[in-house]
Formats: sequence, structure tokens, C-alpha cells
Amino acid sequence: MRDVHAVSTPSMPRLAAASLAGTAIEFYDFFVYGTAAALVLRPLFFPTFSPVAGTLAAFGTFGVGFLARPLGSVLFGHIGDRRGRRPVLVVSLLLTGASTVAVGCVPSYAAIGVAAPVLLLILRFLQGLGLGGEWGGAVLLTAEHAPAGRRALWSSFPQVGPALGFVLANGVMLMLSATLSDAEFARWGWRVPFWAAGALALAGLWLRSSLTESPRFLEIDDHARVPLVEVVRHHGRLVLLTAGALAVGYAVFYAVTTWSLAYATERLGVSRTVMLMCVMGAVLVQGALIPVAALLGDRYGRRPMCLAGCVASVLWMLPMVALLASGEPLLMFLAILGALLAFVTMFSVIAAYLPELFEPRVRCTGAAVGYNLGGVLGGALTPIVATTLAERGGRVPWGVGAYLTGIALISLVCFALLPETRPVPVAAAEPVTG
Repeated sequence: MRDVHAVSTPSMPRLAAASLAGTAIEFYDFFVYGTAAALVLRPLFFPTFSPVAGTLAAFGTFGVGFLARPLGSVLFGHIGDRRGRRPVLVVSLLLTGASTVAVGCVPSYAAIGVAAPVLLLILRFLQGLGLGGEWGGAVLLTAEHAPAGRRALWSSFPQVGPALGFVLANGVMLMLSATLSDAEFARWGWRVPFWAAGALALAGLWLRSSLTESPRFLEIDDHARVPLVEVVRHHGRLVLLTAGALAVGYAVFYAVTTWSLAYATERLGVSRTVMLMCVMGAVLVQGALIPVAALLGDRYGRRPMCLAGCVASVLWMLPMVALLASGEPLLMFLAILGALLAFVTMFSVIAAYLPELFEPRVRCTGAAVGYNLGGVLGGALTPIVATTLAERGGRVPWGVGAYLTGIALISLVCFALLPETRPVPVAAAEPVTG
């Protein structure tokens, strides 16, 4: 057995803060593209398309990032299970930051023609590749340091990062949108948040430079030669169940934070400033409640929280689209907030739940692949499907509500088939084969 005391153990607040900051920065990079896709990429990179087709094409490049995330989880999961969780955090942050800065430098279609959307596609793929590794590394490093009785609480802090990253990305967009003319915003203003990603990435690297390796990784004597092969062979059913279970969280989140922006501004005539404020306010509340919901997960279990979030999603999706279609800012805010409260009930405990489902030697690969496959099932197509359904429907996009309700029902079944893990310490968790 390796010497567990080869490195000093950091305090949990310091470790949680560093993990939170890193995920916030990487998700800032990922989310700023989604906001740009909803607000500005269509006319700049797909000007020959009709308005609806151009929006679909912009959301198509957005979806490519989700398709890349499982590949990133395989690549970085292999590194995390073979070389350690810590190296994953550094390399993934560099890759995501560099590709995001590059997006801000891509000339428009008017300047270089079809090469412009092709470059967007490639860079979005690289963003997704980096983010696919980020979640597994940050969550495992925190969860494997945390005491068993407070594992959901401490591992929930990296889950706050996406909310902060979203608010930061949209806050920059909102500031630029409010202070620049439409022409200035389209010409150069939208690029500023992408360029800012470079400084944020450097700050993240500095924060993570002092992190120590996970003690659980250092205790492993027999590392898997090819973690993905072992995961597929012994945990295939578990990976598919976790992916199906998590699909609803991604679908709900990206429906209200990406599709709703395009729907409200293009179909309802709501100003982008008002809509960004509605979404940002709801996401701020969501982020603040994540540790609270995680405490409930430590007390009552991971699975009950996830089942409750799924049921809430089933019940809320149709009322949500009705409130969105009103075009009234307060009602739209309530629609988004209700959806995100259902989301946070589930995802506040996922960072503890997924690592506990997999044995330590393949945990980085198994947890990350399941998490990011859920992103493909729920996040990649949702803005595209929702845009299509809303275009074909009337003023109230009932088809979007029905689509999201269907995904929530599928996830409810998947969570029902997963075991509870709360009483099982991470270090001693038995593999759940399938």
C-alpha cells in the first residue's frame, strides 16, 4: 500500500473552495457559449439560414460540446484512475480555458465564410472535452477527502461552481448588452466574455496549485489497466442507469437557461436584458440552496432527494411553459425558479452519490462517464428539440413541457432502480455490477 501520509491533508473548507472556484471557471467557459448561441451567434455565423434554422444551427454547435463530454470523461477518467485526481484538474482547466479564448477570436461568416462555423464547431468540441474531465476530478478530490457523515455537504461545493459560472457568464453578457449598442455588441462586445476566460483560467490554476492528491487514490494498490474496459464489463448497467437518471437535470437546466433565452427574445419580444436578469436571479437562488439540499442528503439519503426532484420536475414542466409564455418578467422568473428548485433537489447530492456507486479503482471513469452521458441524453438536444417544438406549437409551447415531462419520467424510473449509498463509506463501497 502507498504511503497515505506522503502528502498533507488540506482543510475541507480550503479544498472545497478551490474545487468550487475551478468548476465555476470551467463552467463559465461552457455557459458563455450557450448564452452567445441564444443571443448572437445565428446572424454572425449562420447568416444564410432562416431565423429558425440559424438558431437551430447555433444550438447544434452548442450540442457538440455535450457530445464531447463523455469522450473527455473517458480520457481524463483514465488519467484520474491511473495517475491521480489532481492532474486531471490542471489539464482540463487549461484545455477548456484555451479553447474558450479562441472562440472569441474566430472571425465571422462575413470575413472567412464557412470556415467560421467549422472553427466554432471544433473549439466547442474542445471545450466539452475539457469539461468532461473537470467534473470527475473536482468532485472526487473533494468527496474522497470528506468525512463520510458530511460527504454530500462538502462535495456539493463543486456543484455550486456551475451556478456561479453561469451567473458570471451571463452577468458579463448582461453588462455588455446594457452598455453597448446592438451593433457594437454584435461587432465585438460578445467576444469580451470569451477573452476574459484566459485570465480566469490562470486564476484557477493558481488556486489549484496547492491541492493534494486524494487519500483514497493513494490507498489503491491495484490500478485498473484500462479503466473504461473494466467499467463497461462490470458496471455497464450502472453507467446506463446513472446517465438516464441524470438526463432530466440537464434537460431542465438547459431548457430554462439556454432555450428560454432564445424563445423569449425571438418569439415573445422580451428584451435580452430582462430575460438574462430573470434567469440569473433564479440561478443565484439555486446556487445558494445547493449546500442546504446537500445537508438533507446527508441526513435522509441520496436516492430520496433524487426521486423527490424527479417528481417535482414531472409536476412542474407544463405549468412552467405556461408561465414562460406569458411574457411577464415576474411569472417567467417564477417559472424558471420552480424548475431550478427541482433541479437542485437532485443535483445537490449527485457529487456524493455517483462516487459512492463505483469502487475506487475505476471511480473517476465510471462516475464521470455516467455524469456526462446524462449530459448528452438531456442537454445536447434539448435546446434544438425545444426550439423545434415551440416553433410548431401555438403561443404556449405545450410540446416543450410534454417533452421535458417525458424525460423526467424516464429519469424517475432510473433513479428508482439505483441503490441508496448514504450508509456506505466511500473507501469501502462495494462495486454495483450490472
